[in-house]
Amino acid sequence: MLTKRQNLLETIRGGSPDRFVKQYEFLHLIYEASVMMKGMPAPGGGYGKDPWGVTWSWPEGQLGGFPVHDDEHKVLKDITEWKNQVNAPVIPTEDEVWAPAVAHANQVDRNEEFVTAFIAPGIFEMTHHLMGVEDALMALYEEPEAMRELIEYLTEYELAYAKIIIDKIHPDALFHHDDWGSQKNSFISPEMFQEFFVPAYKKIYGFYKANGVELIVHHSDSFAANLVPAMIEVGIDIWQGVMNTNNIPELVKQYGGKLTFMGALHSGEIDFPEWKPEICAEHVEKACRTIGKNFFIPCLTQGGPASSFPGVYDEVNKLIDKMSKEMF
Repeated sequence: MLTKRQNLLETIRGGSPDRFVKQYEFLHLIYEASVMMKGMPAPGGGYGKDPWGVTWSWPEGQLGGFPVHDDEHKVLKDITEWKNQVNAPVIPTEDEVWAPAVAHANQVDRNEEFVTAFIAPGIFEMTHHLMGVEDALMALYEEPEAMRELIEYLTEYELAYAKIIIDKIHPDALFHHDDWGSQKNSFISPEMFQEFFVPAYKKIYGFYKANGVELIVHHSDSFAANLVPAMIEVGIDIWQGVMNTNNIPELVKQYGGKLTFMGALHSGEIDFPEWKPEICAEHVEKACRTIGKNFFIPCLTQGGPASSFPGVYDEVNKLIDKMSKEMF
């Protein structure tokens, strides 16, 4: 029987896996290394402020938090004044701050799992966290030079943070969040994505790859089939969060071997208060049988190894095991 790591590599290389990769089983996330996410509210925890000064709200009963963008709370009120209004937080380097992450990483069996750095939010998300979605999208059209400067500033910050993460925990993999679309389409056109965000991600993911990181897993729970060529160009190995609104079998046929697709199990259709094992079973079986064994990882589209409602994630794991027994 292959290890989790070996089975993952066989799957993404089009080799001979002996079972389906089971959601996030191959990624050992070192959340303690996400030191720049401090201050954000816990589920239902009300309000909090992250190190960039962005105010977050996570009301009771909601599945996620989101920045507050009224006039009082916006960090960036005028993109042309970003140099005066946006201040990158200091990245801690003290050994005591990183000690929990280092200890956790040292406990992982790297023959079995990938020691994985977790980064969120990404570059696109940071632009709209600072100023709001509408302002960020309009700025790409109205003030492209200022947006390019801001994106470069955010990119250099990520690179500085990456250097410290690599030095401290020596990750084998990176799990990076940046939602690039809705369920129906990407937020910006492929041409605009190429102009503004591909250069940034080529720098970031190229830096990780050049410094010992074997696997780049990018989370975008969305439609983003039109951005797949860009994903390949910037060095992504696995697109996590691919929704069933994308034609995943066709994407595997066209891009398998260059990119692996992790998802297809739409969290909104499976992970809800009245969830049932039968619903999960229907979705898991359909995904596994129609997409196949290689270049595909059945997984909830949610951006982490959990579910919003208790029991769903574990039930999906059991069903993936069942499909492995039937199909391998």
